[in-house]
Amino acid sequence: MPKSKRDRAVTLSKTKKKGREHKESIVNSIREAVEQYNSIYVFSFENMRNLKFKQFREQLKSTSRFFLGSNKVMQVALGRSDSDEIRSGLHKVSKLLRGDSGLCVTNMPKEEAQRIFNEYEDYDFARTGSIATETVELKEGPLDQFTHEMEPFLRKQGLPVRLNKGVVELVGDFVVCEEGKPISPESSRILRLMDIKMATFKLHLICRWSPEDFEVYQEGLEGSDIESA
Repeated sequence: MPKSKRDRAVTLSKTKKKGREHKESIVNSIREAVEQYNSIYVFSFENMRNLKFKQFREQLKSTSRFFLGSNKVMQVALGRSDSDEIRSGLHKVSKLLRGDSGLCVTNMPKEEAQRIFNEYEDYDFARTGSIATETVELKEGPLDQFTHEMEPFLRKQGLPVRLNKGVVELVGDFVVCEEGKPISPESSRILRLMDIKMATFKLHLICRWSPEDFEVYQEGLEGSDIESA
């Protein structure tokens, strides 16, 4: 009887940071999940927020499992070529594990999975270095949204403020951030104080694999790397 592909030994000699045992455990977990679920998706993400992703994952735990981490380790688990893939066609999935991406193994019907991923988005405060989605400017005059105790902190963030009869007052117009430009650490703090959320946490489906078929969803990804494999 021919030996099953998934029984082959895995070489992880180049993975040192988290230890060989940890990464072999991830490989084994992915391989077990591949046998237990009907479909596999590669997804990418924007503005990852760990807590929000944990909540998303919890909502789907009855039908799905998610894997995030080293793309190379996930590729090893699936197989990076047709000679070492654990199931037919999975090396095509491996080739699309690039950049900020992860795996979802699921029993959800295809239409339901597509709908849930496409509809999901959540908003959060922008982090330092992210690109402003709008220009935020404060006009000269009282800043009633801030208490007088915050005046020293606001000055440290670069705002030209003073106390006027116990009211925080801006002594000149001030641009917190400009659309299309990176957000500074000071601007990030001010936007948070103003409750302005510019980061949208989104998930995008890249491809879907099942024993019957393989689909690529993102345009421009059906390149020679996949077709020639």
